[in-house]
Amino acid sequence: MAGKRGNQTVRGMIQSMTVICAFAGVIYFFIPHDDSLDPIRPVDYRVELVTARRAAPYPVAAPAGLPAGWKPTSVTFRREEGHAWHLGFLDPDGQYVAVEQSTEAPRKYVPRVTQQAARTDATQQVGGEIWQRWEGPKYDALVRTGQGSTTVVTGTASYERLAEMAAALESGSGATPSPVPSAS
Repeated sequence: MAGKRGNQTVRGMIQSMTVICAFAGVIYFFIPHDDSLDPIRPVDYRVELVTARRAAPYPVAAPAGLPAGWKPTSVTFRREEGHAWHLGFLDPDGQYVAVEQSTEAPRKYVPRVTQQAARTDATQQVGGEIWQRWEGPKYDALVRTGQGSTTVVTGTASYERLAEMAAALESGSGATPSPVPSAS
C-alpha cells in the first residue's frame, strides 16, 4: 500500500509540473514583450536628495549638469548607518558609477563601498580639488574627505568617467536639487 501511495505522489507532482510549465509557456508566448527595450529604468532621486540634504550633518553631493547619456539607477539615504548617501548611475558607456557619502570612519567606509579597493599614492585634481585614487579588483574610486564626511566616487568606469562625475557634484544643505538627467 505504501508503494502505491508513493507512485501516486510522484505521478501527481509530474502532472502538476506539466500543467505549470504549459501555463508558463502560454503566458510567455501570448503576453507581448519587447526584448529590445532597456531593462534598466532611470530613477528620480530628487525627493531622496532633498530629504538627505535636510537630515545629513554634512553637505550632501549630487551631480548637476551631467551630459546626456548618464542614467540614475539607484538612490538611498540611511541615517542609522552613518548618514550614508548613495546615488548610482550608468555612464554613457554602460559602466557603473556611484556617489557615496558618509560620516563613518574612512578606513572602514571606503573599502566597503569600493568593494575592497586599496588606497594608492596617486591623486587626481578635479575641479580645483585633490582626490585620492583607490584601485580595486572590482571598483576603482576617487576619494575626498572633509566637511564632516567622506565622499567617494566609485564604480567600474574609467578614472576619466569617475572624474567627470566628481566634477559635476554640487553640495547643498536643503537646497533645491538640479533636474534629473534624461535617460537618453
